[in-house]
Amino acid sequence: MDLGLENKVVIITGGYSGIGEAIVRGIAQEKGIPVIVGRWGERAALIENDLKQQNCDFLAVITELSQPEQCKNAIAQAVAKYGKINALVNNAGMNDGIGLENGSPEKFMDSLHYNLFHYYTMAHFALPFLKQQKGNSIINISSKTGVTGQGGTSAYVASKAGQLGLTREWAVELLPYQLRVNAVVPAEVMTPLYEQWLNTFDKPEEKLVEITKRIPLGKRMTTPEEIADTVLFLISERASHITGQHIFVDGGYTHLDRAV
Repeated sequence: MDLGLENKVVIITGGYSGIGEAIVRGIAQEKGIPVIVGRWGERAALIENDLKQQNCDFLAVITELSQPEQCKNAIAQAVAKYGKINALVNNAGMNDGIGLENGSPEKFMDSLHYNLFHYYTMAHFALPFLKQQKGNSIINISSKTGVTGQGGTSAYVASKAGQLGLTREWAVELLPYQLRVNAVVPAEVMTPLYEQWLNTFDKPEEKLVEITKRIPLGKRMTTPEEIADTVLFLISERASHITGQHIFVDGGYTHLDRAV
């Protein structure tokens, strides 16, 4: 299926690792133009070199997403180089374990800055350019924790639930411009951050087996590429009448009876 993403400029936050990296690579494979926005990580040079070797057009903007002016600058750089923005994928964030008992109001607010506020900030500054063409879109990468809760991670869950709420709100607000807004909701995806969390357990391998046994479809983790494929579809014209949706890509983990 031709998704029609050739020469489409797609901004991806947190594009140097995990789900974000998979989205960047997927956009490049579809001959789109990924704009990678986020912190410089250990995989950054590898990803950029791979894209160069594939003769892919891309832009990398090292950005501290908690700083609004840096977000504005990232948008400005993309527009300066390409003259347009076709899609924004809000993805960056991490589960920092700031809970009700083990946190504080200050840590809670800091976590919201790192996990939620930049979703709004990036969308706010990208909006004037997204409005220039009907069919452009915003994708918010959320988490099943925003629906189910998890325990011990109030700030992250509040951020993820907030992202789902903003998805519906923006979908309504942007109807006059025919801009589509959707959320992709993963559950258990093997990323570097997830692997780091697993390694906090005494027996990571046993913990992983315990988790995958509860994933109904295939008893396996979702791959970053499966999340990316859903994102690519949603920003394409093949999804031209889909907006305001929370798309769960989780092997049935969130909604099906895990006893199966």
